[in-house]
Amino acid sequence: MALAVLAGDWARRRGGSLLALIVDHGLRPESANEARLTRGRLDALGIAARVLPIDGLSHGPGLASRARAARFAVLEAACLSPGILHLLLGHHAADQAETLMMRSLSGSGLAGYAGMAAVRETAWLRVIRPLLGVSPERLRATLRERRVAWVEDPTNSDRQWLRARLRPAALRAAYSLSAAARSAGQAREAAELRRAAELSKQVSIWPEGYALLRPGPVSSSTLAAVIATISGSPFYPPLEATIRLAGDLRPATLHGVQILPARRLGTGWMIVREEASMATPVRAEHGIIWDRRFRVGTGARLPAGCMVGGLGKDAAKLRRLSSLPSAVLRTLPCLRNGDLLFSVPHLGYSTVELCAPAPIAFAPPHPLACAPFPA
Repeated sequence: MALAVLAGDWARRRGGSLLALIVDHGLRPESANEARLTRGRLDALGIAARVLPIDGLSHGPGLASRARAARFAVLEAACLSPGILHLLLGHHAADQAETLMMRSLSGSGLAGYAGMAAVRETAWLRVIRPLLGVSPERLRATLRERRVAWVEDPTNSDRQWLRARLRPAALRAAYSLSAAARSAGQAREAAELRRAAELSKQVSIWPEGYALLRPGPVSSSTLAAVIATISGSPFYPPLEATIRLAGDLRPATLHGVQILPARRLGTGWMIVREEASMATPVRAEHGIIWDRRFRVGTGARLPAGCMVGGLGKDAAKLRRLSSLPSAVLRTLPCLRNGDLLFSVPHLGYSTVELCAPAPIAFAPPHPLACAPFPA
């Protein structure tokens, strides 16, 4: 509620607009009424608001991570439809402190000790957390001063959750932990700038979904970034295995990718998706992402019933169209219906007229490099 009130003030002073998004996880009987009550309070303040219900979320193992993923999915979808580019989240200083304590318990490294980023970019949005340095009590005081009521989520004090058990200590240590996060964030920013410089010199990435590493030493950080991008995984590869490979680069399979000599593509190394790890074909629809790496564009004319998947053994039939190695060709996305191959956009091959020359784009969840961590 405090985020909506403060962001509303900020937007009005600049002639902008704001849409408040209220997520209802549907995990408590009272949550729907609480969401409607919050929307009514925002309406009374002149702030447009929408309630976003999450369907199908149930109690059980991994609830926190499942709820987090589902929450971001509905928030992202709500932003995409009207073309909203900036998503503000209400995490505050105590949330940051809890995050640091949880990552410390899990043995996180430098990146984890930097905490949540104040600014993060995804394929569609810029995610902003403007309240990370503000205590929850200061936010409640602001609402009381403005005579704005709010709803306290009872799960925040339910001690079955690790965050709730850590919350009292996090509240006491919020200031010092926030300072530690800023310090770690500065170190992370410097490390990411160094990695970006190395990437620009050592690595080239190609729209067919593979990367080339120039000859010479490569840091484990750079290698991890390349592997994560080419694999389409939301996570980086195992640290120890990456360090071993970076110290002695050689043919290997790791985290769903193959590392192979570049050969006809150059004198260094090629990193390409492992065919055996690719996702199974899915129904081709505008905007759908296959194998977490390739997005079907909105300009594509999609034949009825076609699927998007890997080219696989059909690569041999199209060898004449490209000099790319077989390891790359077999992992290219294609459109087909059963045994009928409709299109391989990256090879310029099509048996039907398409509305765009390249309707399937390489769009992994991890960009090879982006803006450095904002310290």
